[in-house]
Amino acid sequence: MLNVPNTLTLLRIVAIPAILIALDNGRFGLAFALFIAAGVTDGLDGGIARMTNTRTDLGAYLDPLADKGLVVSLLIKLTLLGMVPGWVLTIILTRDIVCITGYALLFFLTGERIEVRPSLVGKLATVLQLAGVATSLLVLYEPSTDGAIPQEAIFAAAASATAVAGVQYVARGLAWYQARPA
Repeated sequence: MLNVPNTLTLLRIVAIPAILIALDNGRFGLAFALFIAAGVTDGLDGGIARMTNTRTDLGAYLDPLADKGLVVSLLIKLTLLGMVPGWVLTIILTRDIVCITGYALLFFLTGERIEVRPSLVGKLATVLQLAGVATSLLVLYEPSTDGAIPQEAIFAAAASATAVAGVQYVARGLAWYQARPA
């Protein structure tokens, strides 16, 4: 279970509190560097697992958990620091809560697991969320970059894509539930 890809994923999870503590202590360069390192581990873990045929059930659950934990915790912290508009955080958290609750409800009602696959819009939303977080961390580290990067546009696009993906996931879950034999 504890192979190289899963170890990289666990390192990404460990990076979450380290980044938050760095932000709390005004160590914005360290926070930015740790975020970039976490992104590198995200790219490596999946690639290594595919190339070495070492995919595991544990990794299938840990990887999205690490990604979501990283993004959501940083969005919350950056919102508290005034770097992310509150409405953006609200849309992203609402979508995540609705999707997790819906998944749990479908499992409770049926005893079956619905296949969780990100949609293309969902992947775009994640990329935009990560880009927004990265630009916010960069601006904290290097304030002279403020205004050079359209942070508000990135976050608006991230929130829009997140909302659309949320509707897609709800529709997919309802269609799956309705297609089941009575």
